[in-house]
Amino acid sequence: MLDRLRDYRRRRTLRRSPIPDALWARVVDELPVLDGLDDDELRRLRELATLFVHEKRFAGTHGLMVDPYMKVVVAAQACLPVLNLGLDSYRGWYTVILYPETFVARHEYQDDVGVVHEGIGELDGEAVEGGPVVLSWAQSAPAPPDSEGGASVVIHEFAHKLDYLTGVTNGLPPLHADMSVAEWSGALSSAFDAFTAMVEGDGEVPFDDYAAEDPGEFFAVMSEYFFEDPARLHGVFPDVYDQFRRFYRQDPLARLD
Repeated sequence: MLDRLRDYRRRRTLRRSPIPDALWARVVDELPVLDGLDDDELRRLRELATLFVHEKRFAGTHGLMVDPYMKVVVAAQACLPVLNLGLDSYRGWYTVILYPETFVARHEYQDDVGVVHEGIGELDGEAVEGGPVVLSWAQSAPAPPDSEGGASVVIHEFAHKLDYLTGVTNGLPPLHADMSVAEWSGALSSAFDAFTAMVEGDGEVPFDDYAAEDPGEFFAVMSEYFFEDPARLHGVFPDVYDQFRRFYRQDPLARLD
């Protein structure tokens, strides 16, 4: 009964309050990560983004006024990873908070011997289990055309939200029935160890070194590259790319062709 009511409300939202044509066209044109999506994929992404905007609450901080353009920019990027998974993958939380720029967050963490430490750091984004997604608008807005690709704070934080569906961000989101936990863990663990060795070495690294922080961050950073720069991810870690292709049920590399 509740599912039928939810579906009815969503159909009504899509019928009565779709994202305006001009606004959607502008966002699609300004987000290179959407390049290569065919007409059907763009139609379904627009529907997901429409529902996202209506079902999630957007709040600006430090005087930032969140307008419809900003909402759609975030929604389009947030919904790309769940294009073939469905909006209910983002269930259980309701708020997106936008800061104008990088923001400061305070965290407590426990080390290996049980000592609790408190740290303060500047962040571009943060996903809270059961709580909001917090984003820097400066980092979430479309980048200049000549900027280097591969990074998306929105995709990064929403990958964490998918990871949190198991209750903890450890780089192992809920896999589909036709996927193997052993194969997933083997591919990502091997790649994480290899990347950590790269970061600890003297040479250049092919990805943001934040991916070496822990397996959860590795999953989120590699998800960024899966959508933003799939050729690089496939070239360095083809087994990770294959697992992501099966998990996200998308093949961004094929779109480049």
